[in-house]
Amino acid sequence: MTANKAQIAYWNGPTGEEWATYNSQTERSLTQAAAAALRLAAARPGERVLDIGCGAGATSQLLAEKAGPGGHVTGMDVSRPLLDLARSRRQARNLEFIEADAALYPFQAEYDLIFSLFGVMFFVDPAAAFANIRKAAAPGGRLAFVCWRPVEENEWASLSYAAASPVLPAQKPVHPHAPGPFAFADAGRLRDILSAAGFSDIEIEKFDGMMDLGDTPRLASFQVTQLMGPVARALRNADDATRVKVQDTVGEALAKFQTGTEAIRLGMACWLVRAKA
Repeated sequence: MTANKAQIAYWNGPTGEEWATYNSQTERSLTQAAAAALRLAAARPGERVLDIGCGAGATSQLLAEKAGPGGHVTGMDVSRPLLDLARSRRQARNLEFIEADAALYPFQAEYDLIFSLFGVMFFVDPAAAFANIRKAAAPGGRLAFVCWRPVEENEWASLSYAAASPVLPAQKPVHPHAPGPFAFADAGRLRDILSAAGFSDIEIEKFDGMMDLGDTPRLASFQVTQLMGPVARALRNADDATRVKVQDTVGEALAKFQTGTEAIRLGMACWLVRAKA
């Protein structure tokens, strides 16, 4: 089984179902990053847009509104549970969703804008994947996406992992470039990958924001231990008792960041990336 197939199986299993179930909360937590990415992309009326790793389609819908009736947006993802939700929420007539792996899809050169919100860090061979993605670009097409900077710069990830570490199962070392959320933490490596794939005028900028993790420590802990980040990855094959113990432990740590009934917010650190195809 290749890593891409492993990722496809992962996102069509319990994880994909959970992300679909708790989609409103994950979308809420990524609001600031999504807004920054959409500003970077600057979709225009009449454009054809490809949204890679579109999930439940929130950014696809917003891109479709920008593209207008003369444009078209294709949301692409490998997760059937998330795409089922995306299709059920679709409002724009100029929007379609495709279940496919962008690393292998037989693209035609038709898209003015290729966009992604945290959806391009999971390829086993990112240079080959981006070379294939570049085939989707029309002449003069552009690429715009957001991905995570290092774990230690992301408060939501580093704090939850530090709190969970004493009760986490023993972990095998994970290569920093392995497919996963933080695979593109190294901006120099990311630039080399895009350049090797044929992209030019590559710009990589820092973006710092806040993640709204939820209104209670338990909800916030669920998100960073069961849905996203290094703790969720470490718990991938854990039993229920271990999951509960870790979630409770991290919840206690996150409770310190709540003031009154306000939502728990922790810092996020991302790369905003754009390039010409």
